[in-house]
Amino acid sequence: MPPVHEQPTSREPLRIGPLSLSSRLILGTGKYPNVETMTAAVRASGAQLVTVALRRFNRERPDDDLWAPLHAIEGLAIMPNTSGARNAEEAFRAALLGRELSGSAIVKLEIHPNPHHLMPDPIETYEAAKMLVREGFHVMPYMPADPVLARRLEDIGCASVMPLGSAIGSGQGICASSLLAHIIRDSSIPVIVDAGLRAPSEAAAAMEMGCAAVLVNSAVAAADDPVLMAAAFAQGVRAGHTARRAGLMRQSHAAEASSPLTAFLAGSEPT
Repeated sequence: MPPVHEQPTSREPLRIGPLSLSSRLILGTGKYPNVETMTAAVRASGAQLVTVALRRFNRERPDDDLWAPLHAIEGLAIMPNTSGARNAEEAFRAALLGRELSGSAIVKLEIHPNPHHLMPDPIETYEAAKMLVREGFHVMPYMPADPVLARRLEDIGCASVMPLGSAIGSGQGICASSLLAHIIRDSSIPVIVDAGLRAPSEAAAAMEMGCAAVLVNSAVAAADDPVLMAAAFAQGVRAGHTARRAGLMRQSHAAEASSPLTAFLAGSEPT
């Protein structure tokens, strides 16, 4: 069943808060070997939105500051994230500081208090999202693949929901596809797969399912050639989105001939 909302199959740009994006690939900016490789990968990907941890807005240390090199990329929007926050209060303070430093009211809300599995805390995420929406933020929450939570986050005014495909940094791909399908079906805001993707084919699969976009970090940054991998993910996202728009053929349990038998063949007797 196709999703209720039109965004994933529309030819229109992806709209998140005040942004109108032609690229449906969002990149993270951590784990790269150096800033030069990271900025080259962003350019190769064609991404128009990247997310940056608050600690990387460090203008007193130019060697570790991502703001200046990213700001120099034309047409690129920078979205602070609250990575490292352990509860709603910490995430709220981080988002306020991120908005002050970046001038961006779009925030990727991340709360994962357990360093052993880094799973997002659904209760603290919901509470933080309520606070941030009231404060005028366009909230993009990183969340478990939970259809009930996704609906609640949409109801309080989040700009998107960002369910994980699998554990962050694991490269296990889309392990929660059935739950993700429920979220896509019932959402009227963009559904963006965030975390766990390893290959461009997995990004294509997410788009074919009906996701509005994907967010990728480790799969690009940890590749042997991050710049080439960024370009490959861009191709995968475009292919998957185009296939979704085109309409995938129905599946069948039985084989079906691709060409019908002609009358001559249908009536012939074996010799």
